Amino acid sequence: MSPMAARASRGGAAGPLLLVSDLHVSFAGGVRAVRGVGFSVAPGEVLAVVGEAGAGKSATALAVMGLLPATARTGGSVRFQGRELLGLRDRELAEVRGNDIALIFQDSAFTPVYRIGDQIAEVVRLHARVPRRTAAARAVELLTFAGSPDARRAARAFPHELSGGQLHLAMIAMTVAAEPAVILADEPTSGLDTTAQARTLDALQTVQARTGAALVLITHDLGVVAGRADRVMVMYAGRPVEAGPVDDIFDHPRMPYTIGLLNAVARLDGTPALPIPGRPPSTDDIGRGCAFAPRCALAVERCLVTEPLLRPVGAIGHRAACLRAEEIGGREPPGTTVVPFVLRGTHAAAGGLPILEVDGLVKHYPLLTGPFLRRRTGTVRAVDGIGFDIRTGEALGLVGESGCGKTTALLETVRLAAPPGGRIRVFGRDTAALSAAERRVLRRDLQLVHQDPVAALDPRMTAGAILAEPLRAHGRSKGEISARIPELLRLVGLDPAYASRRPGELSGGQRQRVGIARALALGPRLLVMDEPFSALDVSVRAGIIGLLRELKARLRLSYLLAAHDLAAVRQLADRVAVMRLGRIVEIGGADAVYATPAHPYTRALLSAVPIPDPRARPHVLPGDEPRPDPPSGCRFRGRCPVFAALGPEESRRCEDDEPILRPTRTGQSVACHYPERGGTDA
Repeated sequence: MSPMAARASRGGAAGPLLLVSDLHVSFAGGVRAVRGVGFSVAPGEVLAVVGEAGAGKSATALAVMGLLPATARTGGSVRFQGRELLGLRDRELAEVRGNDIALIFQDSAFTPVYRIGDQIAEVVRLHARVPRRTAAARAVELLTFAGSPDARRAARAFPHELSGGQLHLAMIAMTVAAEPAVILADEPTSGLDTTAQARTLDALQTVQARTGAALVLITHDLGVVAGRADRVMVMYAGRPVEAGPVDDIFDHPRMPYTIGLLNAVARLDGTPALPIPGRPPSTDDIGRGCAFAPRCALAVERCLVTEPLLRPVGAIGHRAACLRAEEIGGREPPGTTVVPFVLRGTHAAAGGLPILEVDGLVKHYPLLTGPFLRRRTGTVRAVDGIGFDIRTGEALGLVGESGCGKTTALLETVRLAAPPGGRIRVFGRDTAALSAAERRVLRRDLQLVHQDPVAALDPRMTAGAILAEPLRAHGRSKGEISARIPELLRLVGLDPAYASRRPGELSGGQRQRVGIARALALGPRLLVMDEPFSALDVSVRAGIIGLLRELKARLRLSYLLAAHDLAAVRQLADRVAVMRLGRIVEIGGADAVYATPAHPYTRALLSAVPIPDPRARPHVLPGDEPRPDPPSGCRFRGRCPVFAALGPEESRRCEDDEPILRPTRTGQSVACHYPERGGTDA
């Protein structure tokens, strides 16, 4: 890589690298996905494009790259270094893609049957005539350049052998193979845990800074871009509604929609995330007035007849498309003010005997390699001796990085069978002693909410049929089922008319509400939820969090919640258990764990959470998780800042003895030999 040469060659260009003017994109059926988008980005600059799903962000990126389907119609102008790209033939656009402008897709674009290094090397050879061996070595260089912790191992791995964060780093390596001048990153942190999220964004900015490239960062979460972007453009219903310097957008937002996005970001201090009322309009049926007016607390009659254009407000470069932007003046308008919220402690929420007890739970998997996966090369200790309990009305959150064992622990709980190791008691019954009939009866009181609302719902069935299925399976009559379906839909905030709709006709948030309603159909006492917000927009996520909080109080439900979004868990959990490499390293009341984290790993996870403040910068936990077998002694010592500062005698204890959970003065338990070094005194 030659970043200095790249910067020099690009720095001399006059004006912006990429200039988009009055861009329009429409699809078959009259869907106007993009309506007059315009922006520019200069060498070394980071522009964040923010908005909910359906705002037109991805369609804009695809139009810039010339990757829209042939049936799409485009208008306006897309210029790269003064050259018009719209209207170029495929062969001419192929020369631009990768070499000049590159796109990082939201989902992994790797072929599952080829090694990561071979796929990156293929891109290298596509853009430069070099031997295979040179391209392979270059692939390792690019992985190192993109921040991959072990580039050689990543190059030899197949896509399924890498975590989501590692795949995103590999995608960045592939994207910069030809040293593009402009990088478009479409939701590069979607679905990642906070550490992988911060590492991916750091890698993007490191690559961008070293090459002098311009970076366009597309996301739905304003918290993600707070400390990363130079400028922000907020999109709604296919067009920009606010744009300006990042500090001014966060400190003095002038568009109610921007304020709504900021209020929807979950915060670690317990302030509630507030959803934006209503839902975005269909882009094939936008009226004359402001598209946001039906959801806006400040809308007046003229907002319904006149669609505002972007115009200057406040600081230099700040523009907003709102007829009342000057009245807002950077203050929170009525109806959008955040109301302080204090989480209740464990004992205030819970009571009685435990309804779920997990003691010494173990689940190991063999690590198999070879053409037919017949050769065992190690053991993955997915869950390695964990214990916790949950009482009536209590919510326990399992948090940690991807691969820490959260989902495995949940699945072993809902199996209601004898675990491979340890003991699970549900409602006082040992799961190892249950008969098939007893397991069926017990399952009514314990239900699962899946991570992906798209994969969890049968696309061929209506919402009503999906809700009727568990009721029918447990012998409810037709009359009971007919009465229960509208009741369930109202319970989760949906109109009973949605019973006739199929999952494809529902938004992501509506699908997740149907999934929650299905879990509630039999009147359970305990809901087990696996990442129930990770696939949702920030505003929709806030709505689901509010719904779950309301259901917990109204129905006296208990929750076992696994999630990597620590800020979202803060909104729901009474107690929190932090998992790493199959073990719980800290557990206690949510207030104590979040305010006075005792384990260095907990402190690292909390410091990586993005904060909606441009002056705050998440801290990335160094290194990567060891796989497959953890080291002896403390499993965290290879990444632990406390261990790195210890003397020889003290560090030997961390190397030889694995710490066990022991209580601290603030009430939580921590598995650390030296929690007093930078944390809570034991």
